[in-house]
Amino acid sequence: MSTTIAITPSSRAFISDNMAGASPQIAQAVADAAAGQVLPYGNDPFTDSARRRLSEIFERDVDVFPVSTGSAANGLSLAALTPPWGSVLSHPDSHINTDECGAPEFFTNGAKLVGVPGPDSKIDPEALRVAVRRRAGDVHSVQPSVVSVSQATESGSVYTLEEIRGLSAIAKDAGLRVHMDGARFANALDHLGATPAEMTWKAGVDVLSFGATKNGAMTADAIVSFDPALAAELAFRVKRAGQLASKMRFHTAQIDAYLTDGLWLHNARQANAMATRLGDGLKSIPGTGLLATPQANILFCRLPQQVTEGLLAEGYVFYHDRWEPGIVRFVTAFSHSADDIDQLLDAVRRHTR
Repeated sequence: MSTTIAITPSSRAFISDNMAGASPQIAQAVADAAAGQVLPYGNDPFTDSARRRLSEIFERDVDVFPVSTGSAANGLSLAALTPPWGSVLSHPDSHINTDECGAPEFFTNGAKLVGVPGPDSKIDPEALRVAVRRRAGDVHSVQPSVVSVSQATESGSVYTLEEIRGLSAIAKDAGLRVHMDGARFANALDHLGATPAEMTWKAGVDVLSFGATKNGAMTADAIVSFDPALAAELAFRVKRAGQLASKMRFHTAQIDAYLTDGLWLHNARQANAMATRLGDGLKSIPGTGLLATPQANILFCRLPQQVTEGLLAEGYVFYHDRWEPGIVRFVTAFSHSADDIDQLLDAVRRHTR
């Protein structure tokens, strides 16, 4: 018995940037890696090249651990930074707190996630000042151990460099480490016009979950550590978690191609530009309203119910009514074109009328 799987046209897929396929350059790199024989477990030229490129873009030697998912990158990074009796301080909206099915607690062997609120899904510095000292030294309580920031955030906002430095300073002053969930790292980088080094270790970040899957790769993310003292522990944790791929070249060939000739930044720039185009168009349509101007490639807005229903009937896919009635989320990807956005805006206008 055969099963037919419906594939949504890219022009109507806005539920997540995970719906997008892969950049042709990355698909070709995987095909090239399939030829011939190379040593397993990362002892291959593709992995060497990817590690060199990451060290180049971060302007220093880094330890790199390719993994197959962002959840694995986050969970294993936090496990290396947090004892089982520790706590991970993050925004309540963060991906580790809402969308990883307890993976951080699993990998850390029980460390507790503690929400630190703030507007626009960003941690408020004053709230963090309180959280890093809360019951410190009290044997009856989990101990604040690491601050995790999402860049870009789950609502599409982006921390400024000054904000990252400020949060890192609060964390380090209290003896905590700093982790960055960079599932949409390139999108945030494009918005800020900063360098990778400026947005990470120069701002106080110890470990980065470097995302590529949402921005043109197939199944490749990576843990990037800026602290050499963590390398041995991360290596063992990656192996123990089943994330040390025997044919690692298929992960690292993707990362290598992703970083070649600025493909990763080109893809992020396209995705961000399409979100901006969509936001600008929605502003001109009566009855719609942006919750915030998009800074990366995620846009939240309010739509009348008949518009949402009309779009769904036309085959558009996007999250709706997940947060509250009338609120929808559109996520643009590197594969979206200006025509795709204009068609969506035309459909919103039709159903508004």
